[in-house]
Amino acid sequence: MDNFSLPINRDQSPVRYTEPPEVLFACRGITKRYQGEAVVENIGLELPEGGIISLLGPSGAGKTTLFNVLAGVDSPEEGRVFLQGRDITGVSGRVSYMMQKDLLLEYRTVLDNVILPLLIRRKFPPSAGPPSTGAALPAPPEGGKRRLTKKEAREYGASFFARFGLSGCEKKYPRQLSGGMRQRAALLRTCMLSNPVILLDEPFSALDALTRRSMHQWFQEIAGEMRFAALFITHDIEEALILSDRVYILNAGEKQPGRIGGCFEVKTPRPRNEEFSVSGELVDLKRKILGLIRRGSISAQFPQQFAVLHS
Repeated sequence: MDNFSLPINRDQSPVRYTEPPEVLFACRGITKRYQGEAVVENIGLELPEGGIISLLGPSGAGKTTLFNVLAGVDSPEEGRVFLQGRDITGVSGRVSYMMQKDLLLEYRTVLDNVILPLLIRRKFPPSAGPPSTGAALPAPPEGGKRRLTKKEAREYGASFFARFGLSGCEKKYPRQLSGGMRQRAALLRTCMLSNPVILLDEPFSALDALTRRSMHQWFQEIAGEMRFAALFITHDIEEALILSDRVYILNAGEKQPGRIGGCFEVKTPRPRNEEFSVSGELVDLKRKILGLIRRGSISAQFPQQFAVLHS
């Protein structure tokens, strides 16, 4: 059997596999079908520790379907998803997932929106607090068995507001925030899950161009400071190149499933300032990506770079 297309066996214990230590999150040979028709086929992605990668492609290529599989919301017919070497295929809650809409609850204050994940889990977050403040919760007694109180959750969540540019918004309601501020609050809520990987489905697409540019700069800074890894869905080529270390192209022809059609490395290190937006590297990569998307070509050799699943 081709190792790149392993079927799921729910009866087996979690699979351990050997990857380079820098690979934090990966999927191998993911194929998802609906009513017998493949939506995405033989998808392989790799996300390193602290890395940011983007999935770029036209509407209908299967990006959101793939994200649902990566998040464990849906299960593929073929392939595996791995986090830190563990098979997490079909298991939700292991990675964080921020959707396009902020989904803030209008009847709750911004702070109470942010701490919802803590209140649902009722567990002490594993991190000591934001690096910028050094804030920390008191150590839970009895080996962490005591449940987190609402007061403690609020204290912990509020300690992040300054770094996320939300100072003074703790008692406001979502309707009182701008679009950019709402997205900051939604990302902070996502970070409260303390998962090592965040999936972001077009988080800045609803913002105006100027706000989106400022959010790009801010996101790069916060990602470096919080030390999480992220995988973006976007239709914006410049956004993908500005934010990512690596850009995957998901192509799909007429009545054809989405497949990885190419991958482009961005050499300029993050964080990237506004000068990068007019740099020769960005212009050259953008030209190549546009050409690949227009052609809709799929390289038969490309998946082999990600096809080795070690025993």
